[in-house]
Amino acid sequence: MSSTDDPERRLLRHTLATLAYRGARAARGAPPEFATFRAGPSTRTPAEILSHVGDLLDWAVSLCQGKEAWRDSPPLPWTEGVARFHDGLARLDAALAGGAPLACPAGRLFQGPIADALTHVGQISMLRRMAGAPVKGENFQRADIAAGRVGPDQTPPKREFD
Repeated sequence: MSSTDDPERRLLRHTLATLAYRGARAARGAPPEFATFRAGPSTRTPAEILSHVGDLLDWAVSLCQGKEAWRDSPPLPWTEGVARFHDGLARLDAALAGGAPLACPAGRLFQGPIADALTHVGQISMLRRMAGAPVKGENFQRADIAAGRVGPDQTPPKREFD
């Protein structure tokens, strides 16, 4: 069954495109010092969170292939971490778009690595505001999000607000 015939895969691919859209917004225009901003003594920096998201996406790809593997990666410079984020999304999207059977149920992919990645992208957005470099709000329901669009180049927002 192709990804276009499987409603679970279609939803997961749309979720990945949503993650790419929101992640690109959270990362775009971040000041250089943002990557190392620390909200408190026991919190992760944005670069550490972004690295963890990259690890989650790598893990999700390994789950799809039935070769579950986890690794804790050190944080990368901000632009490299953002590139890793989008590369991980592209690899996971390709695994979902292909015709090969998934070795992990779609629901488990969502409840584990994908939902966790969504949470962490929200944390990065929140940290932008705390660091004095907020991202404008947006009516995300109106955003132009399409399955397969997981790169850093996303369509402009339809409606932003402060």
